[in-house]
Amino acid sequence: MNKTTLYFLMLIGFFFTSCVPTKDLIYLQNKEESNGNAPINQVMSKPYRIQSNDVLVITIKAIDQKIVEMFNTSTQVGGGVTSTQSESGAYFDGYAVDDHGNIRVPVIGEMNVLGFTTDEIRIKLESLLLAEYFNKEANIFVNVKLAGFRYTINGEIGSPGSKVLYRDKVNIMEAIANASDITITGDRKSVVIMRQFPQGTEMHTVDLTNINVMQSPYYNLQPNDFIYVKPLKQKAWGTGTTGIQSFTTIISVMTLLISTYLIFKSL
Repeated sequence: MNKTTLYFLMLIGFFFTSCVPTKDLIYLQNKEESNGNAPINQVMSKPYRIQSNDVLVITIKAIDQKIVEMFNTSTQVGGGVTSTQSESGAYFDGYAVDDHGNIRVPVIGEMNVLGFTTDEIRIKLESLLLAEYFNKEANIFVNVKLAGFRYTINGEIGSPGSKVLYRDKVNIMEAIANASDITITGDRKSVVIMRQFPQGTEMHTVDLTNINVMQSPYYNLQPNDFIYVKPLKQKAWGTGTTGIQSFTTIISVMTLLISTYLIFKSL
């Protein structure tokens, strides 16, 4: 095998290894079943339990709305009541959970909510209000929600940063779509999710190109999750992510090498 053939084969091999394969860009591939119709038994997500630094939006309604105005995290607009919608509004007007897991509620004072679900907080608050402030004839209606589903995403993503979705449940595919998708140089096979627990932080890696990721307990996110998308090795090489980009890079390198060789040969 002469040198020309060897260099050509090396060039072809480098060309193909520097491109990002299509199979690395497709989400939720069925890698085990040929028919593509295998059923997926999704893991049931556990209800989220409140942590420190969460913000709650609590609204209380009654027959006489004036007697519950002091409890509501809301603002008056044109004589009506509109619940806090913006993130900044929730920060200033919502019930923030302190480092000890408490919120401060009018009349009741400090109330511990750490580790409770929103439904459990609603039941507990309703019982306390009926026992200490209202009577049954007031017909109060209590609603407790998180002030938005917060998560942070970074790395090879179209729009990194902290995000807020006004939904109760969010899965990782929805979170990525909300952040303008993973870039072409992002490693969809190795997406890291960092999750806060009372005992500390846990890290888990998921493969978004495999449909079985839907069975993972990390497929459905929890508030305050941190998502990190690693870069592919093609980005570190700087050779281009598509065939055209890689070919252009290789031609540029070859042109530079030939020019350098000719210059030194002429000396």
